[in-house]
Amino acid sequence: MKKTLICIDMQVDFLTGSLANPAAAAIAEPMAEYIKNFDGNIIFTRDTHFDDYLQTQEGKNLPIPHCIYGTEGFEIATALGAAAEKKGWEHIQVVNKFAFGDIKRLVGETDLEEADEIYLCGTCTDICVVSIGLNLKAAYPETKMYCIANLCAGLTPKKHAAALEVMKSCQIEVI
Repeated sequence: MKKTLICIDMQVDFLTGSLANPAAAAIAEPMAEYIKNFDGNIIFTRDTHFDDYLQTQEGKNLPIPHCIYGTEGFEIATALGAAAEKKGWEHIQVVNKFAFGDIKRLVGETDLEEADEIYLCGTCTDICVVSIGLNLKAAYPETKMYCIANLCAGLTPKKHAAALEVMKSCQIEVI
């Protein structure tokens, strides 16, 4: 059984930077422990923007520059990088994604197609986690998928819960 854990957008800007979310910061250490003990491959996604962010569709709707390629805010949270280092980078892949549910890059740059089980965690439950989950479920309808609820953080508790319900409705098991 080949398992893959996808840690979605656990970057400095979402934890303590320009779009800081205390709920996301709170799951970093527990996620690091989970990574160390996970029996399978791990993929980190990074929300990726460039200097022209404010001119993009997303930038016009959310005019707060964040996760700009090459900045400190773009980097994966220190605790998660340390966990990956401890686990061994040969089991880790990092994918820069350019949209909420950018599975084209996720599939194209990883060995995700070989996974029998996919586990999702990260931030924001109600934006990128749900988008990636639904797109992956549509692409791989026979692959078992799980969302680890206590290793996800939404913009608000209500939005987090709503996103989990949507994933349940689409046959992503919430654990």
